[in-house]
Amino acid sequence: LKMSSFWLYLPLHLFTATCLCYSIKAPTTSSQQSFKSNLFNFYHSLILADGKETTIHLLKDIAKRYYFVLEEGRTLAPFSITVTPCDVPIEWSILVYKPPPGKAAPGDHDTQEVSKSHKASSMVSTIFNYKGNSVETYMGMSSHSALYLLEFLSTERDTHITVYLTTDTTSGHLYPELPGDPRIDVIGIGHTTVTLAWKHSPSVLQHREGIQYCLLVNEKHNYKSLCAAETAIRSSGMKLPATLALSLSPYLLEPQQVMILSNSELSIINKVSSGEVRQVCMGTKNTYTVPNLSPSTQYYFDVFIVNLLTNASAAYTGTFARTLEEPEPKVTELKDGKVIHVVLDGKKQKFYSLQYQARHKKIHFTFQLCQGQIRVHITRNGKTVASENLSGLRYFSLKGKLLDTYSVQLRSTEESNSSVKVLASPHFHKPLFPLLPESLKIKSFSKLRTCRSVTIAWLGTQEESKYCVYRKRIEEDQIWRELQSADRCSGPESRHKSEKVLCKYFYDLNLQRAVTTETIKGLEAGTIYLFDVYLFGPSGIPVRYHSKVVKTRKKC
Repeated sequence: LKMSSFWLYLPLHLFTATCLCYSIKAPTTSSQQSFKSNLFNFYHSLILADGKETTIHLLKDIAKRYYFVLEEGRTLAPFSITVTPCDVPIEWSILVYKPPPGKAAPGDHDTQEVSKSHKASSMVSTIFNYKGNSVETYMGMSSHSALYLLEFLSTERDTHITVYLTTDTTSGHLYPELPGDPRIDVIGIGHTTVTLAWKHSPSVLQHREGIQYCLLVNEKHNYKSLCAAETAIRSSGMKLPATLALSLSPYLLEPQQVMILSNSELSIINKVSSGEVRQVCMGTKNTYTVPNLSPSTQYYFDVFIVNLLTNASAAYTGTFARTLEEPEPKVTELKDGKVIHVVLDGKKQKFYSLQYQARHKKIHFTFQLCQGQIRVHITRNGKTVASENLSGLRYFSLKGKLLDTYSVQLRSTEESNSSVKVLASPHFHKPLFPLLPESLKIKSFSKLRTCRSVTIAWLGTQEESKYCVYRKRIEEDQIWRELQSADRCSGPESRHKSEKVLCKYFYDLNLQRAVTTETIKGLEAGTIYLFDVYLFGPSGIPVRYHSKVVKTRKKC
């Protein structure tokens, strides 16, 4: 049967629709040249490409139709069609058109046959239809005397899909292959972590270069395709490039995005209204522990196998898991006049609770921040009475009733270790901590700096106290570490004896004059020194001033 006579049996309205719709794969034999010219030059605009992924935009309630025929010369030809909805569910179907039996005469232009509707209807049959938002693939065998129509419809809203037609079902695949069991296994759940594992894709085992796994984490739902995930993030108000970062395409991040690259893993966190959407590409590893999750929160996990050369991807069956609830913090009893040193691990234990039962109406809490950043929250009988970030030495004087129950919750606000000393006492007139000056900063005088000496100054108080000065020679690359790791609660007992410069007593009833200076001599030229001052109160508990770094002059 010649294709020119085949078209003769199509109903007139279908022939007209063909010219107005989008694609047809043209016959390529020389006998069809006249057939091409009869299609009024619409032919090349109607081709559904073989072996290429095509993006199709659908308007709500308006069907789109694509046509294709296979190469002539084969009685049976295998083909496959993969349709990927990128947003809402769609309806799509495959219809096949075949000429009536016995009408195979080439060049027959019997127009009476075209007008007979009962014969025309016998030419059309539906071989596949689907409604949903899953990625679906149809595989079939075609006769060269058949023409196929693909019809797509979105009834919810405007959307887009991708369609991939191929007649080469043996030599290769556009999409990476999924394993026989494409499920994602949850093999570990913590308070802030979830560990996942999945079976290797055959594509990874065959072609390691250009193939990698990418993980999507969100708090809303699973996504059945990579383009569906891209559409969801984009619809949340973010401007994303045509290809999501899962393909590692370089682009400038939006303000709502954070990119993290560590241990050969690329992580991108998108800040969207429904929570964070994380994308992590981890190469060819098929296990991954998702860090920094929130406790007692349900997360959805999708793994995609991505071909970086073609940007094509295939989705594993998504899964979900709920992180464990935050463990109840240990409650430690505070006793009158007893100092408790609390150390918080920012990664494992971020909370610490203390409890105190008042035996007096007036209660005084003292907090000395030693390291890191800590927020304190104090409640009395369940009602908040104080809440703030700690800095240096902080006093809270509270008035209540006898036997009131005070709860103190300490929370680390950073991932590094934090520590604080806590004291509860009804006797504020006998504090264990020394009276503090307005500032704990040490000042150095640049004009008084020489090759062999440095002059520093610090504030004192109206109370006679003991001050001890220590120095330490350091290298330039040690400055940041020394300043960040300094324990402001540690005393001189942690220092080497050779670092001690002097100790002195002083005070002044006039706070404007409560300033002391000291010139430290015997230093080396062009050398960096770290200076510390310790203040001792009546109880002997030290308070460390903020460390000061000074470099002596190189030439004098």
